Amino acid sequence: MPISPENAARYPTDWKAISDRVKERASWRCESVPGQPPCEAKQGERHPITGAVVVLTVAHLDHQPEHCENDNLRALCQRCHNRYDGPHRRRNAAQTRRRAKRNGELFL
Repeated sequence: MPISPENAARYPTDWKAISDRVKERASWRCESVPGQPPCEAKQGERHPITGAVVVLTVAHLDHQPEHCENDNLRALCQRCHNRYDGPHRRRNAAQTRRRAKRNGELFL
């Protein structure tokens, strides 16, 4: 997934090398995550489920960009990465809406 500008400073300066290492470890295939069946989509090929061209990404299992230990990183296709991050994104969005409402910044 693209790194959002507000989080860019949280990534190590050698993130490109780290992410390439993780993708190499996975033989350029989606590793999936615990609790999800492996899809084994391969970089640059058509995804077996979506049919889209696969671009591997590297996910932080704990959602902390600063934590780049091997056991916290997985090479994931776009579909698996979005499925894994979905609950985290929804929680963050809900918190943002609650804060904004509390601060009177939302018009309902």
